[in-house]
Amino acid sequence: MPEITKAQSQIANRKSQISWFLFAFVIIAVYFFALSIPLLGPDETRYSQVAREMFERNDWITPTLGGFDWFEKPALLYWLQIASYKLFGVSEFAARFGSALFGLGTIVSLWILGRFSATENTENHREFEDKNDFSSSFVNSVAKKDFANYLALIAASSIGLLAFSRGASFDIILTFPITAALVSFFLFDRSAKKSGFNFYFLLFTFYFFIGISLIAKGLVGIVFPFAIAAFYHVLSWKLPSKKFIFSLIWGTILALIVASAWYLPMYQANGWKFIDEFFIQHHFQRYTSNKYQHPQPFWFFFAILPLMTIPWLPFFLASIWNLFKDFFQRKNPPFSFSRFLPFSFSPLLLFSFAWLAVPLVFFSLSGSKLPGYILPVLPAALILTAFEVYKFAQKSAKREIFIKIVAFATFVVVAIILQFFIMDYARHETTKYLIETANAQGFKEQKIVNLYAVQHSLEFYAARRLVRETDGKLKRYDDFSVLINDMKRENTSEMLVVVSNHAAKNLTESGLVEAKIIDDNGEISLIFIKIKNF
Repeated sequence: MPEITKAQSQIANRKSQISWFLFAFVIIAVYFFALSIPLLGPDETRYSQVAREMFERNDWITPTLGGFDWFEKPALLYWLQIASYKLFGVSEFAARFGSALFGLGTIVSLWILGRFSATENTENHREFEDKNDFSSSFVNSVAKKDFANYLALIAASSIGLLAFSRGASFDIILTFPITAALVSFFLFDRSAKKSGFNFYFLLFTFYFFIGISLIAKGLVGIVFPFAIAAFYHVLSWKLPSKKFIFSLIWGTILALIVASAWYLPMYQANGWKFIDEFFIQHHFQRYTSNKYQHPQPFWFFFAILPLMTIPWLPFFLASIWNLFKDFFQRKNPPFSFSRFLPFSFSPLLLFSFAWLAVPLVFFSLSGSKLPGYILPVLPAALILTAFEVYKFAQKSAKREIFIKIVAFATFVVVAIILQFFIMDYARHETTKYLIETANAQGFKEQKIVNLYAVQHSLEFYAARRLVRETDGKLKRYDDFSVLINDMKRENTSEMLVVVSNHAAKNLTESGLVEAKIIDDNGEISLIFIKIKNF
């Protein structure tokens, strides 16, 4: 293989830089593309409405839903939505804007991690140059730039990060600060200089983002970073440095001060009720029981996490296989230097494994399981995946092109699905267009009730018009005659009823009311009813 000249390596680097800049543009475009589709599922609509009520009251502290206290989650998502509502107006795009930003923040954090790791110990591996006849500038370009770029690209194009960065939910809101905190810790731990502004700044950002994580989703925001750092030290078979041990005192205080921006005024405003609902019910009881009806088998997250790495699933599985094969066979030192990598990956692989294992085991033991719970583990899985992708791509130019084609194709497919297929799906999953049709026909004031089933998308699209239970939950009627009796007792002759299409006929043929189907979305109908002889 002929030696690559300085001019040739500069041209190659320039072309590579252009391709990476294009990918950065595509990533940003895709992550903000089609955020304005209707809010889907129960969580997006409820959280977006909670933020809207706080926005309308100009209250940044106490979350409410339908005017009732809603202490299920902390305030960070709501703050992002309120800020977006102020900038863009109340809309689906504004509700999801903060999630997209935090998705991109997760990608940038991993890029920073990759760039640092790719420069670590590069000077100790000159044999890489000799074996492959690469010029020094080319090797350093690969080491300092390409791995970081590959890691960011793999993360950005993973289906898990793409999907959750588009949703108005707390999972991506927790994932970014957790990622930023752990990246800061690893950079601190591997820093060559054990003093100076940069060294202590990394400690500061570690604890600062722990504080942000506490406002993102509660106690896991502090449990995970500390537990992962501890397990990493165990795997590394070393004691924490004295400076890190000392930092636990002032750093934990710093994290609590950051978190107190919400927790302190929240407690002052709501007292024990906040402690009971937020900590006791939605932390401890949610974890130790199936109170909130999300049971899954122990292995649930072991199946979900790999699927989140699609389209890079084969590389993720290969990384796990190689991880355990190297550890148990011990033919070479575990995670040893590879001729395809101009740096040692031992610390990063150990750290990624600790990051992967701690939350995975923690959530697998929980009595309540939802797919989004495991999202903070995804960055660790993507680091391991990028390690295998990078080795694969460095073996030939054709393989490098193949990886970039797969990533670009993923973005294209996602954009096509969002543009041409998601809207049809959304129309069957939202009440947005039903409510808009009713409003256009003059039914803007009538109360709205759920019959036989609850449609949670009404929370956002029919706010302040919904019939609720005394505890604030949406009221569901399973008996039409009971609804009629309640309407008479409330001295109300007219109502809008949301009901499944197959049950709509019962209302239109009822002798008790005059019924008019306003619209249906293929799954449910919105019906105007008026009691006869009222």
